Amino acid sequence: MENEKKILTIIHTNNEKQEYEILKTFHWSKTDKNYIIYTDNTLDENGSLNIYAKTYHTGDTTHLDEITTNEEWQNVEKQLKKLMR
Repeated sequence: MENEKKILTIIHTNNEKQEYEILKTFHWSKTDKNYIIYTDNTLDENGSLNIYAKTYHTGDTTHLDEITTNEEWQNVEKQLKKLMR
């Protein structure tokens, strides 16, 4: 099904598993990195959806890494705006 939710399961350092809904994944050729935008479907104190973004790479397992530059964050925001249309 096309509208089926894609789930990301993160295992935290304390071995606690948490599931997130994947909103979008994309590759940015400028950085040659893959990005993932996801949510736990909770709201912040202002009533806005909590959304997270990381870079990722796959091998035997998938590893998430922090986004490190303002330019990368600007591109993630651009992708979110496209998603909201």
